[in-house]
Amino acid sequence: MQYRIGIGYDIHRLVQGRKLILGGVEIPYEKGLEGHSDADVVLHAVCDALLGAVGKGDIGEHFPNTDKQYKDISSMILLEKVYKIIEDQGYQVNNVDVMIQAEEPKLYQYKPQMRFHLAYKLAIDEELVNIKATTHEGLGSIGEKKGIAAFASVLLKKKDKEL
Repeated sequence: MQYRIGIGYDIHRLVQGRKLILGGVEIPYEKGLEGHSDADVVLHAVCDALLGAVGKGDIGEHFPNTDKQYKDISSMILLEKVYKIIEDQGYQVNNVDVMIQAEEPKLYQYKPQMRFHLAYKLAIDEELVNIKATTHEGLGSIGEKKGIAAFASVLLKKKDKEL
Protein backbone atom coordinates (compact mmCIF):
# COMPACT_ATOMS: atom_id res chain seq x y z
CA MET A 1 0.00 0.00 0.00
CA GLN A 2 1.21 3.49 -0.84
CA TYR A 3 -0.42 5.19 2.19
CA ARG A 4 -1.38 4.01 5.66
CA ILE A 5 -3.31 5.81 8.40
CA GLY A 6 -3.01 5.30 12.14
CA ILE A 7 -4.74 6.70 15.20
CA GLY A 8 -3.53 6.79 18.79
CA TYR A 9 -4.87 7.76 22.18
CA ASP A 10 -3.43 8.04 25.67
CA ILE A 11 -4.54 9.38 29.04
CA HIS A 12 -2.71 9.69 32.35
CA ARG A 13 -3.67 10.90 35.80
CA LEU A 14 -2.21 14.16 37.14
CA VAL A 15 -0.27 13.71 40.39
CA GLN A 16 1.98 15.70 42.71
CA GLY A 17 5.74 15.14 42.58
CA ARG A 18 6.12 14.56 38.82
CA LYS A 19 7.24 16.84 36.00
CA LEU A 20 4.67 17.60 33.32
CA ILE A 21 6.07 16.57 29.94
CA LEU A 22 3.94 17.00 26.81
CA GLY A 23 5.25 16.59 23.29
CA GLY A 24 8.78 16.32 24.66
CA VAL A 25 8.47 19.73 26.37
CA GLU A 26 8.70 20.24 30.13
CA ILE A 27 5.82 22.51 31.09
CA PRO A 28 5.82 24.41 34.39
CA TYR A 29 2.85 23.15 36.39
CA GLU A 30 2.11 22.07 39.94
CA LYS A 31 1.47 18.45 38.89
CA GLY A 32 2.78 15.96 36.37
CA LEU A 33 1.46 12.83 34.73
CA GLU A 34 1.66 9.51 36.53
CA GLY A 35 3.19 6.64 34.60
CA HIS A 36 6.03 4.15 34.25
CA SER A 37 7.86 6.33 31.71
CA ASP A 38 7.70 10.14 31.72
CA ALA A 39 3.98 9.63 30.87
CA ASP A 40 4.03 12.03 27.89
CA VAL A 41 0.50 11.43 26.56
CA VAL A 42 1.24 13.35 23.35
CA LEU A 43 4.18 11.19 22.35
CA HIS A 44 2.43 8.01 23.51
CA ALA A 45 -0.56 8.79 21.30
CA VAL A 46 1.75 9.51 18.35
CA CYS A 47 3.68 6.28 18.96
CA ASP A 48 0.43 4.29 19.00
CA ALA A 49 -0.74 5.99 15.81
CA LEU A 50 2.55 5.16 14.06
CA LEU A 51 2.54 1.56 15.25
CA GLY A 52 -1.12 1.16 14.26
CA ALA A 53 -0.48 2.46 10.77
CA VAL A 54 2.06 -0.31 10.12
CA GLY A 55 0.12 -2.98 12.02
CA LYS A 56 2.69 -3.37 14.79
CA GLY A 57 0.49 -3.26 17.89
CA ASP A 58 0.86 -0.56 20.54
CA ILE A 59 3.52 0.93 22.78
CA GLY A 60 2.48 -1.27 25.71
CA GLU A 61 3.53 -4.32 23.68
CA HIS A 62 6.87 -2.81 22.67
CA PHE A 63 7.70 -1.02 25.95
CA PRO A 64 5.79 -2.77 28.77
CA ASN A 65 5.41 -1.01 32.10
CA THR A 66 6.65 -4.21 33.75
CA ASP A 67 10.11 -3.77 32.17
CA LYS A 68 12.48 -1.84 34.45
CA GLN A 69 14.53 -0.52 31.51
CA TYR A 70 11.61 1.77 30.64
CA LYS A 71 11.14 3.18 34.17
CA ASP A 72 11.12 7.00 33.89
CA ILE A 73 12.44 6.82 30.30
CA SER A 74 11.93 9.84 28.10
CA SER A 75 9.13 9.24 25.62
CA MET A 76 11.35 10.97 23.02
CA ILE A 77 13.49 7.80 23.16
CA LEU A 78 10.40 5.64 22.72
CA LEU A 79 9.39 7.76 19.72
CA GLU A 80 12.85 7.22 18.18
CA LYS A 81 12.44 3.45 18.58
CA VAL A 82 8.96 3.52 17.05
CA TYR A 83 10.17 5.66 14.16
CA LYS A 84 12.82 3.00 13.44
CA ILE A 85 10.06 0.37 13.30
CA ILE A 86 8.08 2.29 10.68
CA GLU A 87 11.25 2.98 8.69
CA ASP A 88 12.10 -0.73 8.76
CA GLN A 89 8.63 -1.38 7.33
CA GLY A 90 9.48 0.89 4.38
CA TYR A 91 7.36 3.88 5.39
CA GLN A 92 7.95 7.53 6.20
CA VAL A 93 5.71 10.03 7.94
CA ASN A 94 3.63 12.25 5.69
CA ASN A 95 1.94 14.27 8.45
CA VAL A 96 0.82 14.17 12.09
CA ASP A 97 -2.18 15.74 13.80
CA VAL A 98 -2.50 15.82 17.60
CA MET A 99 -5.34 16.91 19.89
CA ILE A 100 -4.46 17.45 23.56
CA GLN A 101 -7.27 17.49 26.10
CA ALA A 102 -6.35 19.41 29.26
CA GLU A 103 -8.25 21.79 31.49
CA GLU A 104 -4.94 23.19 32.77
CA PRO A 105 -2.31 24.36 32.11
CA LYS A 106 -2.87 26.51 29.06
CA LEU A 107 -0.67 25.06 26.32
CA TYR A 108 -0.71 27.68 23.57
CA GLN A 109 2.83 28.94 24.13
CA TYR A 110 4.29 25.40 24.21
CA LYS A 111 2.75 24.10 20.98
CA PRO A 112 5.55 25.43 18.71
CA GLN A 113 8.16 23.57 20.79
CA MET A 114 6.08 20.39 20.64
CA ARG A 115 5.79 20.73 16.86
CA PHE A 116 9.56 21.18 16.60
CA HIS A 117 10.29 18.08 18.69
CA LEU A 118 7.87 15.89 16.76
CA ALA A 119 9.03 17.14 13.37
CA TYR A 120 12.67 16.60 14.27
CA LYS A 121 12.18 13.06 15.59
CA LEU A 122 9.95 12.09 12.64
CA ALA A 123 12.23 13.67 9.99
CA ILE A 124 9.52 15.93 8.55
CA ASP A 125 8.99 19.67 8.21
CA GLU A 126 7.27 21.41 11.13
CA GLU A 127 4.44 22.49 8.82
CA LEU A 128 3.51 18.77 8.61
CA VAL A 129 2.89 18.57 12.36
CA ASN A 130 -0.25 20.07 13.85
CA ILE A 131 -0.88 20.40 17.59
CA LYS A 132 -4.27 21.42 18.95
CA ALA A 133 -5.40 21.77 22.56
CA THR A 134 -8.86 21.92 24.06
CA THR A 135 -10.47 21.87 27.48
CA HIS A 136 -13.40 19.76 28.63
CA GLU A 137 -15.30 22.81 29.89
CA GLY A 138 -15.16 21.44 33.44
CA LEU A 139 -16.78 18.13 32.48
CA GLY A 140 -15.47 14.66 33.40
CA SER A 141 -12.10 13.71 34.87
CA ILE A 142 -10.16 15.90 32.43
CA GLY A 143 -12.46 18.84 33.09
CA GLU A 144 -12.01 18.26 36.81
CA LYS A 145 -8.21 18.57 36.33
CA LYS A 146 -7.59 14.93 37.27
CA GLY A 147 -5.79 14.00 34.03
CA ILE A 148 -4.63 14.91 30.55
CA ALA A 149 -5.31 12.98 27.34
CA ALA A 150 -4.18 13.14 23.73
CA PHE A 151 -5.36 11.79 20.39
CA ALA A 152 -3.08 11.52 17.37
CA SER A 153 -3.53 10.62 13.73
CA VAL A 154 -0.75 9.99 11.25
CA LEU A 155 -0.51 9.42 7.55
CA LEU A 156 2.42 7.33 6.39
CA LYS A 157 3.59 6.93 2.83
CA LYS A 158 5.71 4.24 1.27
CA LYS A 159 9.32 5.35 0.87
CA ASP A 160 10.47 5.89 -2.69
CA LYS A 161 12.75 3.14 -3.92
CA GLU A 162 16.32 4.36 -4.03
CA LEU A 163 18.01 3.95 -7.40
